[in-house]
Amino acid sequence: MKFDTQARTRFIALGLILVAGLFVVRLFYIQIINGDNYSDEADRQYLRPTSNAFDRGSIFFTTKTGNLVSAATLKVGYLVTINPQLILDATSTYQTLANIFPLEQASFMKDALDKNYHYQEIASRIDQASADKILATKLPGVYIHKQKWRFYPGAKTASHLIGFMAYRGDQYLGRYGLEKSVNDILSRHNDGLKVNFFAEVFADFNSALKNKSFGSEGDIVLTIEPIVQNTLERELTAFSDKWHPDSVGAIIINPETGAIYAMAALPNFDPNKKQTNIDVLNNPLVEKNYEMGSIFKPLTLAAALDTGAITASTTYNDKGSIILNGRKISNFDHKIRGLTSMQEVLNKSLNLGATFAMQELGHQKFYDYFMDYGFGEKTNIDLPNEAIGLTGNLNSKRELEYANMSFGQGINITPINMTRALATLANGGKLITPHVIKQINYTNLLVKTTPVTAIRQVLKPATSLEISRMLSVVVDTALAGGKFKQEHYSVAAKTGTAQIAKSGGGGYYDDRYLHSFFGYFPASKARFLIFLYAYNPQGAKYASETLTESFINLNHFLTSYYELPPDR
Repeated sequence: MKFDTQARTRFIALGLILVAGLFVVRLFYIQIINGDNYSDEADRQYLRPTSNAFDRGSIFFTTKTGNLVSAATLKVGYLVTINPQLILDATSTYQTLANIFPLEQASFMKDALDKNYHYQEIASRIDQASADKILATKLPGVYIHKQKWRFYPGAKTASHLIGFMAYRGDQYLGRYGLEKSVNDILSRHNDGLKVNFFAEVFADFNSALKNKSFGSEGDIVLTIEPIVQNTLERELTAFSDKWHPDSVGAIIINPETGAIYAMAALPNFDPNKKQTNIDVLNNPLVEKNYEMGSIFKPLTLAAALDTGAITASTTYNDKGSIILNGRKISNFDHKIRGLTSMQEVLNKSLNLGATFAMQELGHQKFYDYFMDYGFGEKTNIDLPNEAIGLTGNLNSKRELEYANMSFGQGINITPINMTRALATLANGGKLITPHVIKQINYTNLLVKTTPVTAIRQVLKPATSLEISRMLSVVVDTALAGGKFKQEHYSVAAKTGTAQIAKSGGGGYYDDRYLHSFFGYFPASKARFLIFLYAYNPQGAKYASETLTESFINLNHFLTSYYELPPDR
């Protein structure tokens, strides 16, 4: 009997512990995992009976110290409605409400006097103080309802990247940028909520796991650094004010990891406002192809260096121009330079030198390297509507097309695709995946971090070091005559100027150019790569005249802001 009593006591104690454990687990699920949903359920007391509470996850920038800054969130206010059938004195009601918030009299009186309806919306996005005053009046037939809407605290900041929400039919969802590409994660379904506490505690936990929203909803944390993003946008605005391009854009990326610290293009837009110009809504850095010009030359020379076809000291006889397939190809200044080294090809940006390097490499290997640089594929950046480059000339059998591509004409690439290819020069020869999402914080407390992996090895590490050294010589000696050489930091850079093709075909404009500039630093172990382009800037022919100042300004800012250690 004593044994039975002890066993019974232990059994009861174990049962109590299990029940307590169930309470704890279930309370954790209710209060922690599903807490926001219950908060929203409470808010529904303010809502119209036929409506659901709008809810959506947030998007955050990340500061250099790891703090989160809101990029897209929800703003809370109140909707004011009336039931005309219950309003006793429309004029008096109007006067009372107009003393609290701006209200157009004619419209209000029309709605208030129409007794055929029992519901009319007369104002939205009213603040808390005004809502409290309306409640205090206790006006018959006047009601307030809590409402939420999408809000972008930075206004135009990173607008192409973040995007915005809009209606598609009856659905209010992300239509551009990240709002579109991660719409399913940001959306909130608000289903599965229960009202009985004990039902919640003892409900089948597996039913929560089967809920379509469980484990799929979350907030987005970006790699975008807000101070860097704002600095870049100010620099692009200053550039636009000075050179008046049709458009200008830039990317600041970590060439080792693919993390993008800033991405911007002008003209841009304010996602908080109604959009009237759809031409500026798409992200040209991801969705539009351009002929980039001479920033292709380092890629051509790097491929030839990688195979041993050339070295930095290899020379060729520069005749100023050559004829290929019946067409004349010349250097930018048509000058004859005679015996010229590969280093001088980069210093002087010589088309004939890039052509020579391509010929030494051969068509097939040139094709293979350009494919390995990723020009025949998407980068798979985590943004919508990425365009694939126009690389059909790589399938040509003619020498002319290969020569043109060696110095960046006859091949059309998106800025993000170009940036990724150029990163191989800076990071030891690896092709990386550019990304703007650092991690996803799911509502079930799980965190998914964007993995950093190399897709493939394009260049030997030694080749990456050598082309970086050569591009550092360009900055130290050739760019503006060596004016921007830095005593304690090595900077690798190259400019590009490409004629703009006529839209209807038939060649190129003689007075319209796309200017491009890329550079990375410290060149010996790059932390940042900056890519800039300007479409049809006015008042200067060459990119070295227009974009150099912007690059140097950003270079100095990043070096100081991140306190980069010197590398020489």
